[in-house]
Amino acid sequence: MADFNSFKAGFMRRVKENPRSRWIRFGIVSIVFFLWVIWLGNPWVGLLWFLLFDIYITGYIPFTWWKKSKNKGVRTVMGWVDAIVYALILVYFIFAFVGQNYKIPSSSLEKTLLIGDYLWVNKAVYGPRVPQTPVHFPLAQHTLPGVNSKSYIDAIQLDYHRLPGLRNVERYDIVVFNAPCGDTVPLLTPEPDFYHIVNALETSGVAADGRKYIYDNPDQFGKVVVRPVDRRENFVKRAVGLPGERFKIIDDIVYINGKPLKEPKYVQHNYVVPVNGMIGADRWQSVDVALKDAGEPISIPGMPTPFYDVPLTAEALAQVKTWPEVIGEIKRRSAYMQPTTEGIYPLWGNPGWTLQNMGEFWIPKQGSTLHLTLANLPVYRRIIEAYEGNKVDVRDGKIFINDKPADYYTFKLDYYWMMGDNRDNSSDSRYWGFVPEDHIVGTPMTVLISFDDEKSFPSNIRWERVFSTPNPDK
Repeated sequence: MADFNSFKAGFMRRVKENPRSRWIRFGIVSIVFFLWVIWLGNPWVGLLWFLLFDIYITGYIPFTWWKKSKNKGVRTVMGWVDAIVYALILVYFIFAFVGQNYKIPSSSLEKTLLIGDYLWVNKAVYGPRVPQTPVHFPLAQHTLPGVNSKSYIDAIQLDYHRLPGLRNVERYDIVVFNAPCGDTVPLLTPEPDFYHIVNALETSGVAADGRKYIYDNPDQFGKVVVRPVDRRENFVKRAVGLPGERFKIIDDIVYINGKPLKEPKYVQHNYVVPVNGMIGADRWQSVDVALKDAGEPISIPGMPTPFYDVPLTAEALAQVKTWPEVIGEIKRRSAYMQPTTEGIYPLWGNPGWTLQNMGEFWIPKQGSTLHLTLANLPVYRRIIEAYEGNKVDVRDGKIFINDKPADYYTFKLDYYWMMGDNRDNSSDSRYWGFVPEDHIVGTPMTVLISFDDEKSFPSNIRWERVFSTPNPDK
């Protein structure tokens, strides 16, 4: 009893010693904290309030022991450590629940987004994901720079949960999401490419079991790591097909529920432009064709004249047709290429689909049930296995899910079909299939700044793009 009374007296003393200003700060922090707990929808997180109470009021845990040190060096160093820790915690919560900056590394969405654009991505629009890998360094996606080690601890994993947002993904939204093919990564190969490498090894006859071949040859492919959903590479594409819709591509034209889809303003296709001489860089830049894309005229056997192979929007194509150096008819690159199913989704059991032509299929919607057949199983098998955690087998012409015969399957998540605007130069759903809703990060709200990698500083700053809209089609 004496121990309890002593504790009680000490507790009351610590509470009364706090000035009014500290109580006000604690009250504001508490209100924000409980609003956040309500948003999370997890009352157990509310128990962390007692830690806040100790930090602000009672001080039993000596977080600030260093302030009482007589060593000035200790106080200085720990002061910086304290500031950095608080800054990282703040960044962690902002990046997890509000938004984050991302850099555009590839040309898949040109000319809507450009290589070198730095975007602010809003995670609250669709509702932020509660971090599935909660223990991670907030300034690195999956690898700590310099030390080349994991930036996260995957021993602690939470189930997928998305907080309430403002709206769902809509058609033509530009969406940032974790790479659907980025779960398994051989570290010595371009990321993420595991399944295409496996498929290429098997279809070329190098190995009957491509997966085993990669694991057995670490000197060639490197260590194979498996990453949690929210620690996979970030992609940015345009949402073209939505859950519950029927999708197909005929001669490069996308059809939704049987009707042709209007292309976004800045969609590009590669065109073969026959010429009678070189076209200067300034001319290509006048129609927003990057120097690396224009290059020099190409001469190959079978083509009567040299030509350029360049990505052009409809507006740029109209201008190029008027140039005096252009001779003959301008055609799409696909007109000169033999259609191929190599690398096109689904990688195993492709029913003859190519980049330009994909037969009609249904995009899965949460709670909807699909009649499974041997014909459509290749399209949906990766969803059922990799994204929804089931085991799929085919025995004697029958489909088994988790060792039980299955003629129907009900999907747990919504799925999306994502494509780049630079259609002939985009790694998108045509290669790796559906994007599950638990992979979606957010949507870009503004271009923070943009740098042209073909110019030197400061002329490489694209001032006209600073704080511009990243999606003029919305």
